[in-house]
Amino acid sequence: MSRFWSPVVHGLTPYVPGEQPKLNNLVKLNTNENPYGPSLRVLEALRAEAGDSLRLYPDPNSDRLKQAIAEQHGLDTAHVFVGNGSDEVLAHTFQALLKHDLPILFPDISYSFYPVYCGLYGIDYTEIALDEQFAINVDDYMRPNGGIIFPNPNAPTGRALPLADIERLLQTNSESVVVIDEAYVDFGAESAATLVKKYPQLLVVHTLSKSRALAGLRVGFALGQPELIEALVRVKDSFNSYPLDRFAQAGAVAAMQDRAWFDNTCRKVIASREKLVAELESLGFEVLPSAANFVFARHPQHDGADLTAKLRERSIIVRHFRKPARIAPFMRITIGTDVQCAALVDALKDILKTA
Repeated sequence: MSRFWSPVVHGLTPYVPGEQPKLNNLVKLNTNENPYGPSLRVLEALRAEAGDSLRLYPDPNSDRLKQAIAEQHGLDTAHVFVGNGSDEVLAHTFQALLKHDLPILFPDISYSFYPVYCGLYGIDYTEIALDEQFAINVDDYMRPNGGIIFPNPNAPTGRALPLADIERLLQTNSESVVVIDEAYVDFGAESAATLVKKYPQLLVVHTLSKSRALAGLRVGFALGQPELIEALVRVKDSFNSYPLDRFAQAGAVAAMQDRAWFDNTCRKVIASREKLVAELESLGFEVLPSAANFVFARHPQHDGADLTAKLRERSIIVRHFRKPARIAPFMRITIGTDVQCAALVDALKDILKTA
């Protein structure tokens, strides 16, 4: 059947999402989902939306959601773009803002969807190596480019870049768009959203999948000055003018408005992360500094792939990346509940003892 494919399809290497295994009594720590259910206000909003109005198209502009997001960040709705998960927002960003003559720049160890988008849209790119401590050095990005994108905190490392470094990059790089992908920012990093009004080339991308526990609804958004937002809207309306359904909009509005639930949940995840880091280090693991809802850890005497396989035998799923080679010794471990984290630590103790 491949003879019917468009030429671009033959050259694509698609993104591989985290596994969603169907196992009994599973401790699932591989896809950075929130271990806690969404706000009760979200569930109430979803129930209220289930009615006759489902026969009608949703609001194509998601005005109520844009207003809720704008209020959270002290911006106008003209600064907000929403999409079907942050992956769709990023896809539109690559097409609308990052396709130029010069290559775009992003880290060599980062979100593996970035090179996929480049392949899909025919965008040249250059990967910038993380330093020996797996950190981003913004000085390495101060070169001619068609745009810059990186997560903060970075994934899969979890390391965060101080806001001062991001601003220094923006001050130097004024002629192309800088995209800060903040999927995990709510777990301990500084958001660049506070810089949106100051820098016209800045776009900040968020998701409701992580800190607001709505991975199943698929809602993401971008913050930027109106010129950038208009470019995203033009691409969106040329692709899918109704990206967010009625349930997604209603649930997302409720999630943005329930600040108490959000603050409490983030605090719990951060506390569990710090406890897990201490326990892993006591077992001899090296754990990179994390400001995300996951940790990146390796043991000097044990292969990362082997540990991952042995945990799976005990129905505990973490994520392992074989490439690039620099990170093959590591496991990326999502922060679960304290009970889930305790099960992980007990399993690792048993594995290390019997190895």
